[in-house]
Amino acid sequence: MSRGRELRPGQRCRLRVWDRATGAVRTVFESRDVLFEAPNWTADDRLLVNGDGRLGLLPVDGSAAPEEILAEGLPDANNDHVLAPDGQTVFASANDWHIWQLPLTGGAATRVTHDDGAMHFLHGVSPDGRRLAYVRLQPEGENWWASATIHTIGVDGRDDRAVTTHPGPADGCEWTPDGEWMLFNTEQFSPGRAQIARVRPDGSELTQLTFDERVNWFPHVSPDGEIAVYLSYPPGTTGHPADLEVELRLVSVDAWGSPTTIATLHGGQGTINVPSWAPDGSGFAFADYPVD
Repeated sequence: MSRGRELRPGQRCRLRVWDRATGAVRTVFESRDVLFEAPNWTADDRLLVNGDGRLGLLPVDGSAAPEEILAEGLPDANNDHVLAPDGQTVFASANDWHIWQLPLTGGAATRVTHDDGAMHFLHGVSPDGRRLAYVRLQPEGENWWASATIHTIGVDGRDDRAVTTHPGPADGCEWTPDGEWMLFNTEQFSPGRAQIARVRPDGSELTQLTFDERVNWFPHVSPDGEIAVYLSYPPGTTGHPADLEVELRLVSVDAWGSPTTIATLHGGQGTINVPSWAPDGSGFAFADYPVD
């Protein structure tokens, strides 16, 4: 029995890298058996991915297939996992709706969040490594997604704070490299159509950044703080589904109104859910899922 998303008949999963110097895209790894998602880029040039409910690592040069991280006690993982600034720790969301902590090398996993009636979906770790940014949902009623708000919490599971309180759903929250802002996508400004926004970690100075007719998700800022990449869905898309023709857009953080489409691909869910820039800012990793 599968523990995660599966490939459709005739579908492939490709883990790919965009090179900042040349603009070229290369395929690192391809699979017709396991649907891998959401690559992070480690300090030692490996990609951390999830596939079939498990976390795994593979070299960025594509010289080996993903190798499972033996994480004792970790429930089936989803595609929300983020590396801590120390480069040795992984925080991951699991299908028990909690956030867990584990060593990148494998070992015992420790649960961070508590049983408070909410669902917790991790998306960011603060630059100082002390706090986590997550999406909080209350699974009540038919439209429980509408309750999605941005929260931060200490890595020890204490001091939970709401960053956004508007009932319009929000997702994809992470800090900028200087820790001054949090970027995320929200429907607060345009109900039914997610746009990119930023906010101070204390919830102040909320500002909309994109204003187009497309549905924009998962902003990730480069380590030097100069540019960002985000996932752009076709107009009318609800949520962040899989298997659509989507765009990866690159933008200067000083000119969000002038993005450049650097790739059009078959994907969406799983493509770039989590921060995936190389630590030196030389590129970023993503996944796509072409169908023959």
